[in-house]
Amino acid sequence: MSDVAVLTERALAHARNGDTTAAEQSFRELLQHAPEDVQALNFIARCHSTRGEHAAAERLLQRALAAAPDDAGTLKNLAVSLVEQGQWQAALAHLQPLLSQDPGFFVARLYLALSLQQSGAHAAALTHFYQAVSQAQRQGHWTSAQTTPPGLRRLVEHAMRSLRDGRRHTLQQVLAPLQQRHGHRALQRIEQAVAGYLGELRLATAGPEQRPTFLYIPGLPSPRYFDPALFPWYETLQDATPLLREELLSVLEERQLLAPFLGEPSAGRGGSYLGGDGEQPRWDGFFFHRHGKVFSENAQRCPRTAAALEQVPLVRIEGHAPETLYSVLGPGSHILPHTGVTNSRIVTHLPLIVPEHCALRVAGEEHAWQEGRCVSFDDTWEHEAWNRSQSTRVVLLFDVWNPGLDEAERDAIDALVRGIAELNGEDILAG
Repeated sequence: MSDVAVLTERALAHARNGDTTAAEQSFRELLQHAPEDVQALNFIARCHSTRGEHAAAERLLQRALAAAPDDAGTLKNLAVSLVEQGQWQAALAHLQPLLSQDPGFFVARLYLALSLQQSGAHAAALTHFYQAVSQAQRQGHWTSAQTTPPGLRRLVEHAMRSLRDGRRHTLQQVLAPLQQRHGHRALQRIEQAVAGYLGELRLATAGPEQRPTFLYIPGLPSPRYFDPALFPWYETLQDATPLLREELLSVLEERQLLAPFLGEPSAGRGGSYLGGDGEQPRWDGFFFHRHGKVFSENAQRCPRTAAALEQVPLVRIEGHAPETLYSVLGPGSHILPHTGVTNSRIVTHLPLIVPEHCALRVAGEEHAWQEGRCVSFDDTWEHEAWNRSQSTRVVLLFDVWNPGLDEAERDAIDALVRGIAELNGEDILAG
């Protein structure tokens, strides 16, 4: 083993054991053999920064950048040194392009959020604090003191406080005009839902299998399947089944018109909910709306289906809902058990093509689709669906408001979803 390798391993061993002084000395020895070693230059620079010796730290980091101009760790450390000196704008100039190149660099995003906050951009800071924390926690970091590096603990705790206080303030502002218009009593359930979302109130669902991943509205009806009598528009939609099936069949003749419902497997979500014993399990969609976006070409291709959907009281939240599609489940495919995002909306299926051995199960209660007969269910209960036949199953799928909500509550949920999505910088109903 070369001297460089020996010194590197020795320095890293000291660092792993928490002996920063010995690690720094070993890295200094390493620089005598390899003057432009980027790892050594960064470690020693951080030691200088910790001691407040920022000029010395910057000299070393500039050497590291000369050796490796695109090294993300060096760019982050240079920005951190600027943060520690209170040079917020200079830090932003390094962190923003760095995160454009590597959006998943959550430590850099944490420092970006702090720099934005100290620069007065509080709303943007909250978004980046949220994204940094959520990105880290999805990978098992920052969930406790043990999973947070000592050097980051104070900043992570600051991020958590900022999120708690800032999000509460922002959501109170979102609800304030609606409370003035409708009164607090009318929005009592929504206020409880917000407290639950913020972790200030523990809300009990109707059962252990009901697990909304985003927003739970307490006090709403919570059946697995809803009584058809609640939906007077069922009859008109069901009567149109032959015409809708005719349009569907023309779509199925051109498979390229369908898109994987969960995205391509390479995008990281493709296999998360999908299994089965078929050669190639498939769950595809022909979308009329997705996350609120209108698919005009699909609507023009299937005008009767598009018109029928317009007669349904769909959930409409600008930029987020509705979601309407032909949901196409391939032979031998199984949509695995999962739960939806909120009980404020419910899912409706109008079955158009249903071979034998196909079914939906919600919280252990099985339902066999019948062509031309709608079924509505609360997808915050754990649910799954399967097609154990050798043919394709298709339902027209769409979201409607939970019938237990009144107009004031629907208005409030609309405002909350848009407000929280803006805070988070992501589509929170994409579940």
